[in-house]
Amino acid sequence: MSASATVKKPKHAAPQVANQKMFIGGKWVESVSGKAFETVNPATGATICQVAEGDKADIDLAVKAARKAMDGPWGRMNASARGRLLNKLADLVEREKNELAALETLDNGKPIADSIAADLPLTIQCYRYYAGWADKITGKTIPVDGNYFCYTRHEPVGVVGQIIPWNFPLLMQAWKWGPALACGNAIVLKPAEQTPLTALRIAALAQEAGFPDGVINVVPGFGPTAGAALSSHMDVDKIAFTGETTTGKIVMTAAANSNLKRVSLELGGKSPNVVFADADLDAAIEGAYFGLFFNQGQCCVAGSRLYVEEKIYDEFVDKMAKKTKARKVGDPFDPDTEQGPQVSKEQQDRVLGYIEHGKKDGARLLVGGGRPTGNGYFVEPTVFADVQDEMTIAKEEIFGPVMSILKFKSVDEVVERGNRTNYGLAAAVWTKDVTKAHALAHRLKAGTVWVNCYDVFDAAAPFGGYKMSGIGRELGEYALSLYTEVKTVTMSLG
Repeated sequence: MSASATVKKPKHAAPQVANQKMFIGGKWVESVSGKAFETVNPATGATICQVAEGDKADIDLAVKAARKAMDGPWGRMNASARGRLLNKLADLVEREKNELAALETLDNGKPIADSIAADLPLTIQCYRYYAGWADKITGKTIPVDGNYFCYTRHEPVGVVGQIIPWNFPLLMQAWKWGPALACGNAIVLKPAEQTPLTALRIAALAQEAGFPDGVINVVPGFGPTAGAALSSHMDVDKIAFTGETTTGKIVMTAAANSNLKRVSLELGGKSPNVVFADADLDAAIEGAYFGLFFNQGQCCVAGSRLYVEEKIYDEFVDKMAKKTKARKVGDPFDPDTEQGPQVSKEQQDRVLGYIEHGKKDGARLLVGGGRPTGNGYFVEPTVFADVQDEMTIAKEEIFGPVMSILKFKSVDEVVERGNRTNYGLAAAVWTKDVTKAHALAHRLKAGTVWVNCYDVFDAAAPFGGYKMSGIGRELGEYALSLYTEVKTVTMSLG
């Protein structure tokens, strides 16, 4: 073999998975109804295994188990001991990172390279970060008038219901579990029905780590049954939901109509990604490419409204089209694959439907626009140019590999157009002018603004949205407020 020859990376093997039970009160059990549903490999359309299907009866059992844990040893456990358990869970996730990455790729369809290099490290980081917070959640002493001693305590909310999406199953689980467990809450988790496998595997690792029975419960099932039962349960103290905005409204309504439980929501987005003529063009193209196509476009923060200044528009569009044409789509277990399938047939059809909208509305299709031949729920990476703000593809969240490139002329214009949406999750600005960068960062209505970068996440940096993109902030110190109640204690010193 010549010195210049490249060595082909070995293909990863897809794991074999047995039928799965649910996890309630420290035990692996079938559903009360005896029902199960299939989880599917989106790269082939084949069934992976059968998963126990939870509904109201199973949610009731899980909530009772969680309440018992809160009233038992978990509720009396030292904060430092909670931190040690979270660190132990992080150790076990790290030990099993290759298995977990393969399981994530099998159930979700994301490329194995992304599961290994992105999802697992961020998942482990999140558990370790909140392990460090467990014994640092402190109150304050308050100098009130009179002869009194006044202080605050931060106490766990109690039993929390958590509903996570299918696009980043491992990571979303860590974002929910990390702060909730650090604060001392007990959990009932409903994973997305499309991707329940890693949630159940992490539950097994949590049991191995030594979390007491009932602290963690995982009930797979569907939104209208298990999700609705959790959102409306009278003995759940808080509900946390990540997903699309319409379902977020349903969750919030159910919470209000039941026991007025606390609610936090991380919802959809239609994020403006603004490229000025004075930007590093190559860096902006790389960032915009990654910011839209990463995870098959199935990201709530995807830079799906790509605004490019008029002076460089044609050059930018030409280079982006050429780059996108070379994107490798295929078997997610091939380490060279850049883009796997959409998570489900439903999602594939939804994305293809938006592509048809783009064509009918008059956007200029440059790349892709169809489905590759063969099995699986694949969609070609697609680029539209000359997109207008009133077009459907510029207004609605597509959640797929469809890039819309729009033209702008001035700062004030692009700020007004960027904010012309019901969403406010993320935004990005590409410019070498630091004054302009800060001006846009201040004026764009979004919970996160990236400058000369995209999709940069860290467990310490809070994340959440303005407007219809959600309520509350996940990650960082800010997430602790989602999972604690503040109690004021005032004592007479007379």
